[in-house]
Amino acid sequence: MKSHLVIPATLVVVGLSLVLVHAQQSGRGRQGGQAAQTQGGGGGRQGPTFQGMTIRARDGETNTAVINGPVPRMPDGHPDFSGVWEGGGTDGDMEIDGNLKPGELTSLLTPWGKQIYDSRANVKYEEPYIYCLPMSVPRHNPYPWRFVFNYTSKGLDRIYILHETGDAGAHRVVYMDGRPHPDPATLIPTWWGHSIGRWDGDTLVIDTVGYNDKFWMDARGTPHSEQLHTIERWTRVNYGTMVDEFTLDDPMAFTRPITMKMAARITRPGVDLMEYICAENNQIGLAGGYLKSGSPGIGGGPPPIGK
Repeated sequence: MKSHLVIPATLVVVGLSLVLVHAQQSGRGRQGGQAAQTQGGGGGRQGPTFQGMTIRARDGETNTAVINGPVPRMPDGHPDFSGVWEGGGTDGDMEIDGNLKPGELTSLLTPWGKQIYDSRANVKYEEPYIYCLPMSVPRHNPYPWRFVFNYTSKGLDRIYILHETGDAGAHRVVYMDGRPHPDPATLIPTWWGHSIGRWDGDTLVIDTVGYNDKFWMDARGTPHSEQLHTIERWTRVNYGTMVDEFTLDDPMAFTRPITMKMAARITRPGVDLMEYICAENNQIGLAGGYLKSGSPGIGGGPPPIGK
């Protein structure tokens, strides 16, 4: 499905996270989740823990002092979330990526949710994302992304969440100006929903409603309805690691709210978002997978951060 372009190996990734396998690379439907389970438990040294979640460093990482360094801060005192990140969400299998117990997620499906889930079990080519439609939340493919903070004379106005430029043809907006969600009676369901944010100490809290029911939350077809309500709690725990404590509440699909924990890793300084036009399968940059397995930064372990 995907072509690989050879780019000079000066842009390499570093850091800590779970290994994610993108549905477009690893298979379709339930098979994609199985592929993620096989590859997602890869090596890597045990690192620090955060709220019960162990964060693992990839094999070969040596400069842990930089990774575990202090969190940079903005002039207003809040953590600086800038930088190019990878991971921090689900892709192949929400149970694995979200640090849930095997079978925990599927055991909480309502009869409606289980019917939808089972109908996707043997589907290979019906996942919307493989046709370049938006991945939505909580998906994060293994390509770079970043927070972009937009300030006005009144302060932080909104946050844009950008994925590898052009990926799935959309970006996400988080309103930080204190506005509420629109009236549910007039709210139009969309792929990314309506997101409002606030600071809770050093944690960025993103509250989102108004999703449509068209996207899959992972490659194995975990369902949701238009009643989906998500809350993300993003915390930069050190220089190189950012954790998302993600809660989803969808009474039509699940019998109770579910909380997952996922880690994002920062990439090497100098890496930036580059072009990925999904409809053309045009992947310039990290999205192209230009480093083969075993190369520094992918599979074989990253080089040190810094000089």
